[in-house]
Amino acid sequence: MTFKNMRAIKRFAFGVLSICLIAACAADTSGDSSLEQVALAAYRDPGPPRLTVITVINNRSGSGTHTALMVSGSQQVIFDPAGSFRDPRVVERDDVLYGMTPAWFGGYKAAYARSTHHIVTQEVTVTSQQAEQALRLVQSYGAVPPAHCANSTTNILSQIDGFPPIRVTFFPVTLMEQIAQIPGVKTSRHFEDDEGNILDPVAAAALIAN
Repeated sequence: MTFKNMRAIKRFAFGVLSICLIAACAADTSGDSSLEQVALAAYRDPGPPRLTVITVINNRSGSGTHTALMVSGSQQVIFDPAGSFRDPRVVERDDVLYGMTPAWFGGYKAAYARSTHHIVTQEVTVTSQQAEQALRLVQSYGAVPPAHCANSTTNILSQIDGFPPIRVTFFPVTLMEQIAQIPGVKTSRHFEDDEGNILDPVAAAALIAN
């Protein structure tokens, strides 16, 4: 990603953050979008079919505070179980966020990353059939109660035909560690400070140490 593109995503993210309600694994009191809105919001990413596990990590303790799953198939959505990433421009139904373009994904990560937490993304390339099965599973799962983000995500992953075996757990880091064992997984970390500035690993380490 070029520096120019990063700055564009950051400007977009600041706009998102100004009106988003952020809370990991909290009760969602917002209303669902209509099926018509869901259909109109559909976005298909040009990349290969893949599943991306998203984990919010506490910088001090190393514990996980939230788990989400991005599905990239016939459309790209984020299953944000018991999450509270909400914006009037985002179409959401039963904890599934629709229309997740790269800019919105950048805004999603920026919303959860701060000086106390960072984001780990683990991308696994899958078949088209697996991506479509995952899409159907997240769409039919329903709204998730608080503190069940990792549990619901592992329930879904464990049902995907041909996907590496996943043990059902309530702990985000336990899921993250399981995904890390999958051959070919692409892992990245996203750090920010409280002002929303993207930090490189050296600056992030200094911030965590202080």
